[in-house]
Amino acid sequence: MKILHVTPSFYPAVVYGGPTYSVYELCRSLVRQGCRVRVLTTDANGPGAALKISTKESLEVSPGLFVRYCHRVADVSISPMLLRLLVAQVRWADVVHLMAVYSFPTIPTLLACKIVRKPVVWSPRGMLQRWEATSRPQLKVMWEKVCQIAAPKGLVLHATSEEEARESRHRLPGLETVVVPNGVDIPNRILSRNCNPKLRLLFLGRLHPKKGIENLLSAYNIVNRTSGMTSSLVIAGAGEKQYTETIKTRIEELGLSDKVKMMGRVAGEAKEKLFENVSVVVVPSHTENFGLVVAEALAHGVPVIASRGTPWQRIEEIGCGLWVENDPESLAAAIKRISLMPLRDMGLRGREWMQKEFAWDLVAEEMIQVYRNIYLKCSMQPPEFTSQ
Repeated sequence: MKILHVTPSFYPAVVYGGPTYSVYELCRSLVRQGCRVRVLTTDANGPGAALKISTKESLEVSPGLFVRYCHRVADVSISPMLLRLLVAQVRWADVVHLMAVYSFPTIPTLLACKIVRKPVVWSPRGMLQRWEATSRPQLKVMWEKVCQIAAPKGLVLHATSEEEARESRHRLPGLETVVVPNGVDIPNRILSRNCNPKLRLLFLGRLHPKKGIENLLSAYNIVNRTSGMTSSLVIAGAGEKQYTETIKTRIEELGLSDKVKMMGRVAGEAKEKLFENVSVVVVPSHTENFGLVVAEALAHGVPVIASRGTPWQRIEEIGCGLWVENDPESLAAAIKRISLMPLRDMGLRGREWMQKEFAWDLVAEEMIQVYRNIYLKCSMQPPEFTSQ
């Protein structure tokens, strides 16, 4: 089965956070399952920055995964080169998987699929949720209406959680919606945790106002003022310079400079080491369509405190974390509560859950079924798969 992914940015553009990793890993998993996968994208790597990568030809970035990076000429991923290549790439595919909403490739891709009569799976990646709608709302409403006009018949909207599906249907009514979660890499071994009585908290992710970092800092300040526990907090991630400075200033204002460490972006072995040396991951986001860091933490056997702005209410049912409001008082109470809980046992339960439901090959199989279903609606010919 031939799958074309069209996305405004792609790995290694990790500046864009979780979706960069999840789309890349989905593509690799699809290849392992026998799909032929191409990616059409731009060289975007943050505001005014470009990946140092060839845009002259398709690159095999992983065995069997071919990516065509196109040079962009503006920060909203405008790329004349992508436009020139788009129709030919769409014709090649059995199914087109479109990522993102409010970016340049979206409407041209929908139109190309409508003209060539190719089925589309469309993943908003959280862009249709309420938090995103607060910025330039009138322009976004107009954009959504144009997308609905341009969309081919039979388009399927893909959400990574029931919450995202519900909010996406509200913004784009009348479209069929399917829910397939993101996957997560499961480490081959359980990390050997250092025995340390100190409660070591970690925030890991993009530094952005929607992540609720200020609320976490206020909560941590409450914990330090009202409890005698020994603790530390690491904030690992990168963001725009102005917002990063705002976070640093807030840490100083609260008098937490000796307890809160900012690390910048971490990846690879440094990220593994970070998971090995923390007690609990805190995800205080105002909103998340999925919240990949929750799955990553649990896969590494680390319990999680997740806000109710994330779709992770099952962590309490499974017994691997707490799902709470993200105001400072609620977060502080959760930190105090989890410090008294059996963290190792909670982490093991979380890891087992990730293995059973969120391993990448399982998620890829679910997505392939979505592709099959939409393809068969448009064609009587069953899709072909290659042996790997």
